[in-house]
Amino acid sequence: MSKIFFDTDCELWYTMLPEMDAELIKMPYTINGKEYFYDMGENTDFNAFYKAVRAGAMPITSALNAQLYTEILEPYFKKGEDMLYISFSSKMSGTFNHLEMALKDLREKYPNARFRRFDTKSICWGSGLQVYYAVKYYQEGHTTDEVYEYLEKNVNSFTEYFAVDDLFHLKRGGRVSAAAAAIGSLFSVKPILYVNDGGELQVVSKVTGTNKAVNFLVDKVKTLGTELEKYPIVVLDADNKEGGDKIEAKLREALPSAKIERYPVGPVIGTHCGPGTIAVIFRSISR
Repeated sequence: MSKIFFDTDCELWYTMLPEMDAELIKMPYTINGKEYFYDMGENTDFNAFYKAVRAGAMPITSALNAQLYTEILEPYFKKGEDMLYISFSSKMSGTFNHLEMALKDLREKYPNARFRRFDTKSICWGSGLQVYYAVKYYQEGHTTDEVYEYLEKNVNSFTEYFAVDDLFHLKRGGRVSAAAAAIGSLFSVKPILYVNDGGELQVVSKVTGTNKAVNFLVDKVKTLGTELEKYPIVVLDADNKEGGDKIEAKLREALPSAKIERYPVGPVIGTHCGPGTIAVIFRSISR
């Protein structure tokens, strides 16, 4: 038997989960001293989260410890299953060091089981689209080996660009350097970032004002997008509905046959990008 795992940092919406034959690993965040495990939006109070952050609350995310990974995975190791974990980028968290600690003991205890992790080198829906279509491929009857090969062929075929109000939260979480954050603050601009093919965040431009940020993101979809009638363009916002609406409207005008979906940025990702973020994730000719 075989089993596919994925994690909440892929941001797939909760209504999609029942159709997916895969096991969800929930990642935690803490705000105002209380820890939560993201439920993919089912009962999440997005307004309360971003209101608290705008009021000065400093949410944090943390890695799962080795014991939690063991609790999640051991039942499948015990059954000797062939496991594939499709994860967010290793460059975004130290949690996979704890996973390796758990795996060392589990592999010694259950040598007949097989576990592999595929690094999507993405996060949020950049990882989520890879997870979703890989699981669908698996459900068509393909083996985990074939799913792994499918992921390898498509890992750089989904792109995510996003604009933040500033780099404070990304700097605080160690996702960008202090030098990059200082530049963004110095010029009072909206930094635009993407996740490169190494799975790292990279500042690619700095623009002034929401309209220019919206135009930049829309232009990236128009320039790099491919198969947009088959694969959705995902438009995201972190407590910035107006910005997300502008992106959606411009994309519908420019690409009337494209599939466009709208979602909020969840608290785990929102902890690092901060309120005001707008983003586009789409099938692309390259990252």
